[in-house]
Amino acid sequence: MQSTRTFTDRLFLFFKGLGMGAANKVPGVSGGVVAFVAGFYEEFIYSLQKVNKTAFKLLFNGRYKSFFNYVNGRFLGILFLGMVVSYFSVSKVLDYFLTHYELYVWSTFFGMIIGSIYYINKDFKDWNYKTITSLAIGIIIGVSISFLDPAKENDNLWFVFFCGIISVSGMTLPGFSGSFILILLGNYVLLLVDSVNALSDTFYDIISGNFDFIRNSERLQMLKVLAVFTLGSVVGLVTFSHVISYILKHYKNITISAIIGFIIGSLGVVWPWKETIYKISEQGEFLYDSTGKKIVSNYTRFIPELNSETFLAIAYIVLGILIVLALEWYGHKTRKVNA
Repeated sequence: MQSTRTFTDRLFLFFKGLGMGAANKVPGVSGGVVAFVAGFYEEFIYSLQKVNKTAFKLLFNGRYKSFFNYVNGRFLGILFLGMVVSYFSVSKVLDYFLTHYELYVWSTFFGMIIGSIYYINKDFKDWNYKTITSLAIGIIIGVSISFLDPAKENDNLWFVFFCGIISVSGMTLPGFSGSFILILLGNYVLLLVDSVNALSDTFYDIISGNFDFIRNSERLQMLKVLAVFTLGSVVGLVTFSHVISYILKHYKNITISAIIGFIIGSLGVVWPWKETIYKISEQGEFLYDSTGKKIVSNYTRFIPELNSETFLAIAYIVLGILIVLALEWYGHKTRKVNA
């Protein structure tokens, strides 16, 4: 597959990586949905599944080109490069819009997920009691997650490793937001804010020739937490991809109907009209992360009043739907040209 990609294909794959990276960072939105709608979900899963015993054998024997081709390295490399660049660029812009235009950002996401449900469902014809049951289970799990109460922050390294494994579900399971699950596990700020800032500060110190951080036990603990979380994420990514690859191969229709259910269930998490609940101390004061932002605990959802703001939000929902339909149209056109 990787040898037949044109420069334009690779460029668009990079942009898809940007979209996937930005989606993974937003609590409630799943990067896996981007992969599904953009049409590279199965290739993504099957490429990750190639990270196995054979791949490591090729790597340790110094057969780097064979390893690269075996794991579909160009595809994964471009995609992950897009995700990394996104974390330091697109997701920063997204943070700004979430801070200043929160309702309209959530409305756009809500519309995009509705569009995604239409996109996935329109080509799915095999509805029977098994797939309908699978759909219902997916919806129930997706909705249930949005009403769970978050746990307290926990920097125990075994728990951090577990968080890493669970958090990548948003990349491999469309409809499951890894970052929202981290909020429920109580470790969103620790793992996606504080530890990442510790790494950024460390890089800055090293470039500046300042190695005082070696004696900073708090900084070293944060770096250790980030390393264990990253290891857990890699293990989770590879493990999930093997499991999903197997069930896609043997139970494709049941899997896709469950994914549609997860995505429908996730609408409860991205419902635009909600109030953010922030963590407070025992003294009743707001708690802040290392960037000075209030720490999110959960959301309270409500039905909006009909006013100009609500109508504008509905317009953004329609915009979100149109974005997905435009992506679908482009994908269909591209497949026609390639054929």
